Amino acid sequence: MNTLPILKVKNITIAFKAKNTWNTMVHGVSFSLFENEILGIVGESGSGKSVTALSIMGLLPEKVSKISEGTILYEEKDLIKYSKKQWQKLRGNQISMIFQEPMSALNPSMTCGKQVAEILKIHCDSSHKEAKKQTLILFNKVKLPRPEDIFNSYPHQISGGQMQRVMIAIAIACKPNILIADEPTTALDVTVQKEIIALLKDLQKETNMSIIFISHDLSLVSEIADRALVMYQGKIVEQGAIAQLFHSPKHQYTKALLHTRPSLTKRAERLPTIADFLENRVATNIISAQERAIRHKKLYKQKPLLEVINLEKEYFSNAGFFKKKTIVKAVNDLSFKLFEGETLGLVGESGCGKSTLGKAILQLEKATKGSIKYRGKEISNLSEADFRRFRKEIQIIFQDPYSSLNPRVLIGEAILEPMKVHHLHKNNKTRKAKVIEILKQVGLTEAYFYRYPHELSGGQRQRIGIARTIALEPKLIICDESVSALDISVQAQVLNLLNDLKEKYGFTYIFISHDLAVVKYMADQLLVMNAGKIEEIGEADEIYANPEREYTKKLIAAIPKGK
Repeated sequence: MNTLPILKVKNITIAFKAKNTWNTMVHGVSFSLFENEILGIVGESGSGKSVTALSIMGLLPEKVSKISEGTILYEEKDLIKYSKKQWQKLRGNQISMIFQEPMSALNPSMTCGKQVAEILKIHCDSSHKEAKKQTLILFNKVKLPRPEDIFNSYPHQISGGQMQRVMIAIAIACKPNILIADEPTTALDVTVQKEIIALLKDLQKETNMSIIFISHDLSLVSEIADRALVMYQGKIVEQGAIAQLFHSPKHQYTKALLHTRPSLTKRAERLPTIADFLENRVATNIISAQERAIRHKKLYKQKPLLEVINLEKEYFSNAGFFKKKTIVKAVNDLSFKLFEGETLGLVGESGCGKSTLGKAILQLEKATKGSIKYRGKEISNLSEADFRRFRKEIQIIFQDPYSSLNPRVLIGEAILEPMKVHHLHKNNKTRKAKVIEILKQVGLTEAYFYRYPHELSGGQRQRIGIARTIALEPKLIICDESVSALDISVQAQVLNLLNDLKEKYGFTYIFISHDLAVVKYMADQLLVMNAGKIEEIGEADEIYANPEREYTKKLIAAIPKGK
């Protein structure tokens, strides 16, 4: 690594305006980025990571934000003083950025190829023919399959991992000196995440560009960065070489970031949270293999709550007017049993059929073949009255609670509404009291009854999603990627909450995720899916310790383990 800094951020203070008051969000942040270096910036949502990155890109929102102090020196020129014209010349050309959510960052009305070619035409004065040629070279470089097809595809026609690769192609098109990657792997499969990390490292070696890699996951940052800064409440609390941060962290917050993720070797009774570390009250109770075996013996003596027998779900791919339609088996001859009080972990990459299976169990989609029995009854033949009871007893917690809530309806009303539909409790007064009780159970106060979804953080919204689900007092809850987009510390809080509620109400969970570390922590039994089939099924700890299938080994190998 060269010792010359390419970027110097000096004493940056950033404030945002709310109701005519300026609130400081970033407090006197200073750091350097060196030539040919990968620098990690780690912290939770609201720590100031992305705001700092946007200030380097000149992308802070006008009128409601300001840099009140400090300088940002790129090649000894202060970027804060740049005009719009200077920024247009620099941004995307010498300093580029990969955004967290490619679906919202890419233009849905333009093909993927056209979006990359446009950058080359603007910044590199490439002709139409040359821009297309360079785009296809870039698509090969970022390891996109079928570059010609993806060139002509729209963002919605490709997978999340492929969209992220298109974003990387746009970012590196003009061979920038600095690339800022803001949470570029959040909510991606662990295997795709590993591929994206490897790709960024390869590109950095090839081009010698400097990278700022932003994430809430210190283990993930350790897989790519040379050095890292830890941000908390708008300040840098610690910085240093990755090995030093990992093996001898000084600040309690850094220690918390390292330990709030589920351990791959020990099974803690509760996951420690950031607050536990900052207040020095970390519990160290471990569940032994013997305790777990005793619990499982009791659990599996019962009759199954749910039986899935030789289940299949087929879709027809729309291949156009003159081409033959092809059949895609999203779920292919799947069988398993689920017992009351059990958590079944369902893991696999995107497209393996996890969510399709969840929809079939909920009867949101009808299975093509096979049988699903709930309490011994075939659910496809239920009477209207029985089906209404079934609907109440099996509920789902979605991945994105924000899109499942009506932005115009108060939080309290959104929780109360399903109680009304299923005629629970005597009247609205009783229902409201019950909603307030549930809000407290999920760690929120009565005040949240009168708030709207946009007034809540991601973790708070997920708690509302859980509150809405448990309001119907179900027996079986399907958690569909319900913690994948959360900060690691918020994830720990939500996982603890789910376990507490399970203990209190005797819930049974199907816990769907692509994150094997989280699923292993939550699950009694683990079901690994691949291409619609069961790859491996058994006791969660046993599968993790001794995986039999190559696919399971690949998923385990992709978990960020830190230095």
